Amino acid sequence: MRFRELDVWKRSYLLSKQVYALMTKCRDYGFKDQICRSSVSVPSNIAEGSERGSNKDFIRFLYFSKGSCAELYTQLMMAKDFGYMSAEQANELLDEADQVNKMIGGYIKYLSKNI
Repeated sequence: MRFRELDVWKRSYLLSKQVYALMTKCRDYGFKDQICRSSVSVPSNIAEGSERGSNKDFIRFLYFSKGSCAELYTQLMMAKDFGYMSAEQANELLDEADQVNKMIGGYIKYLSKNI
């Protein structure tokens, strides 16, 4: 299955777009760069891993993606605490990041059965 057809990729891609949209006006450029980079890393690693040609490589990249998702979750909490986004906005993104991370974990389990 192509990565563009995976629900986990679609949701992580939309999450990244939402993070970018909310951080556009942030003047803390170092933080903005870091949170945007981690958000982009989640769908990017899913895409790269899926094109590697083996489930073993794909799983390795899914773990990278899972790590980036945890990094993003932490940065979203900080963004909320620093006042860079409202609690409501942050909580929506935190919930979505948590769901994406669970989906990645489920996909890792699924692929691991086929190695």
